[in-house]
Amino acid sequence: MASLTMAQAINAALADALAADERVVVFGEDVGPLGGVFRVTDGLTAKYGEDRCFDTPLAESGIVGTAVGMAMNGLRPVVEMQFDAFAYPAFEQIASHVAKMRNRTRGAITLPMVIRIPYAGGIGGVEHHCDSSEAYYAHTPGLTVVTPATAADAYSLLREAIEFPDPVVFLEPKRLYWAKEEVELPARTGPFGRAAVRREGSDATLVAYGPAVPVALEAAEAAATEGWDLEVVDLRTIVPFDDETVTASVMKTGRAVVVAEAQGFAGVASEIAARIGERCFHALEAPVRRVTGLDIPYPPPKLEHHHLPNAGRVLDAVATLQWETA
Repeated sequence: MASLTMAQAINAALADALAADERVVVFGEDVGPLGGVFRVTDGLTAKYGEDRCFDTPLAESGIVGTAVGMAMNGLRPVVEMQFDAFAYPAFEQIASHVAKMRNRTRGAITLPMVIRIPYAGGIGGVEHHCDSSEAYYAHTPGLTVVTPATAADAYSLLREAIEFPDPVVFLEPKRLYWAKEEVELPARTGPFGRAAVRREGSDATLVAYGPAVPVALEAAEAAATEGWDLEVVDLRTIVPFDDETVTASVMKTGRAVVVAEAQGFAGVASEIAARIGERCFHALEAPVRRVTGLDIPYPPPKLEHHHLPNAGRVLDAVATLQWETA
């Protein structure tokens, strides 16, 4: 066991993947000798050489387009977009080619590639450096969308993503890069499409993913002082979605709150709430609530705390569940 940050766990996953498979290459803006903005790729170029981990021009569309060509010709590229909103110039490549190549060629061509995106808020970043973009990717058929909330999951899910035969968008919560935990490497915490129950409970279910998971856990701990026993489900992967685990939890508790940093309208939280409503309608004791970011462009750093969900807002939502009936 070792005490690792999420950034260190991702670094270890990349290093082990490079060592295990010579087809794996890592590239993006400043990921080479500098080690990336968040130092996630620190030391990889020195250990594996500039042919395996290298810098690119500041051209996100070109980065992803190059990765498509590499994947079509037998390599397993892992690219970094540096910041969430920096990936938008590459979205045409992602939506039109990365997501559709298997379908377009009737399975003749697959794209085993990973697009790493540091995403979401909590670091006081300026415009274009913090955003919650998961809905764009989740809405695009052909993409697997992953977002870890723990260091162990970050290692395990990234290793699986690199080994996966189809493209994966790997969303790394920036605010959790420096969160430490005890991890035994190599960690394998479960396959894509399996959520994790992070806290058992009986009164209501908090469903969260990525950076919202610690918020949900904090709220659950605080709720215990109010006499509420809350269960916390960490999705781990948005696509594929684990209906089985989420449904089983809500059927048990009869109440649900979905917690997500992204704005609420037409977001992933809305889809989760809809799926719970469809599958658990007769078991629900109250309407499904959502606690999300505000429906605004991402705010300036000094206003960020007003936008992001916190334990207090989650507890306010839970309080409404005690009084309303379906």
